[in-house]
Amino acid sequence: MAVTAQQIAELAGVSRGTVDRALHNRGRINPEVAARIHKIAADLGYKPNLVGQALVKSKRDFKIGAILQSVETPTMQIVRQGLQRAASELRASGVELLVRELRGLDEELVLESIEELTSQGIQGLALSPNNTTELRECINDLYEQGIPVITLNSDVPGSKRMCFIGMDNYRAGQTAAGLMHQMLPDGSKVFPLTGHLNNTAHNNRLTGFTDTLAAEHADNLTVLPFQPCFDRDDFAYEITQHILEAHPDLAGIYVASNGQQGVCEAVKDAGLTGRVRVIAFDLTPPNDELLRDGHISILLDQDAFEQGYRPPLLLSDYLVHQRAPERELMYTDIRICTKYNTGDPIPLHP
Repeated sequence: MAVTAQQIAELAGVSRGTVDRALHNRGRINPEVAARIHKIAADLGYKPNLVGQALVKSKRDFKIGAILQSVETPTMQIVRQGLQRAASELRASGVELLVRELRGLDEELVLESIEELTSQGIQGLALSPNNTTELRECINDLYEQGIPVITLNSDVPGSKRMCFIGMDNYRAGQTAAGLMHQMLPDGSKVFPLTGHLNNTAHNNRLTGFTDTLAAEHADNLTVLPFQPCFDRDDFAYEITQHILEAHPDLAGIYVASNGQQGVCEAVKDAGLTGRVRVIAFDLTPPNDELLRDGHISILLDQDAFEQGYRPPLLLSDYLVHQRAPERELMYTDIRICTKYNTGDPIPLHP
């Protein structure tokens, strides 16, 4: 005897209409409720009217929103390229990607962009976020509305986002600490520079670095107090200039965010290129040039293109086929780059 949608509704403790929306992807529904309904349907061997379902899908276009912050930085330009590639691929299957690009980190603009995109009917959102209480609550509200959120590049731990795609930034900071220890003689001074204090990625890279040096190499290296440059090269230049003046014996600089060009320029102007070792992030064209010229000793790359490309595809797969991501934390590789193994730099396109 064929299983009916009403039987599934009774077992799931929801209405017949909710089951219909979940099985045919119509309207907004809590992702956990949808997953429960699909599991019950699968366990009972429920077979929907595939012809009717195909007709429903063919008559409906999906909209996915994407919000990028700090889009002026070379790293986020590569993330942007990944989004553009995903948008092109999804367009052919009737999925529209609505992208909002923001300069710097501005929570108010992010919240305004979310409100704008939801008013345009998006069914999912890819987001490079700040880590703030207000944004966490907004993500949770979207979850309650049945709009799944995937965070990229940076995360909002403790929120109800569906998954995070990006580097394991704490482990990347640990990696940088180990490399810095190997490069420098005992007794050396190291200065850590970070970007935005409300950016989870920057904070985790900084914490992983300082935690590891404190736990494993406290007797070998002296870590100076960190300072933020807010992803600005002019701030990074001025900060580095002051640090070099105050500590002429400085041996290493760890750049946990953008600002690499400002750091390297200050080191160069002080005549210390090669003597002060610099570890930074992201194989962008400007950083690749600094790496090849010896201004940066090591770059840790995070596959920024994948961070833009993958989230819209995962959201589309969830909305159209009800397939959730395999893992909550989908980490991209930590690639250690020197001037000898970078290959061709990733091109930036307008």
